[in-house]
Amino acid sequence: MQETMEDLLPAELRDFLSCETPDAWLDAALAHPDLLLIDHAQCEKKAASTAMSLMYRYVDRPLLLTKMSQLAREELLHFEQVIRVMESRGIEYRHLSASRYAEGLRRHVRREDPQRLVDILIIGAYIEARSCERFARLIPHLDAELAKFYRSLVKSEGRHYEDYLMLARRYAAEANDTSVEARIVFFAECERQLICEPDEVFRFHSGVPAAA
Repeated sequence: MQETMEDLLPAELRDFLSCETPDAWLDAALAHPDLLLIDHAQCEKKAASTAMSLMYRYVDRPLLLTKMSQLAREELLHFEQVIRVMESRGIEYRHLSASRYAEGLRRHVRREDPQRLVDILIIGAYIEARSCERFARLIPHLDAELAKFYRSLVKSEGRHYEDYLMLARRYAAEANDTSVEARIVFFAECERQLICEPDEVFRFHSGVPAAA
């Protein structure tokens, strides 16, 4: 029996996202498996870098340091695993230009802390949640090896989404910032637009391929 989104993703994560990945992106992903894996590897590396950057900037927040240290290690492990999958399939790792996705979210980050940190953490939650959702969309269409690998990633990236969202709410509460839920809703709409609107390039987090 084919796995469904309900089988693979918890309801809370599905509800957190304002839309599902369009079929046109899925079609492009299945048509360009090399690009998908190369950009997936880059995403894992960038996720580790983001976690490390937060650790260097916010040295006075022990829980954040612990969570980001764990996250960075996991993301680097995932990077290594993707590279091994690519090598086994004869796919050469190379640099790809970044998609508009992350920058499209980060341009809305507020400038002053703690609001800046809260926004960055919310964005982290959306990136991780969307990654989970895309893995889940892909799994039923992949070969057994890659499907098994992506199934394992759904679980770990789901924890990352939960950690980012927990930290955002925690630090907003500590600062008496009552806008956190409104910011979550705001970024949900920003994220939906980036996922559903036409995109000139295909990447792991890109929108609807313009050619479609």
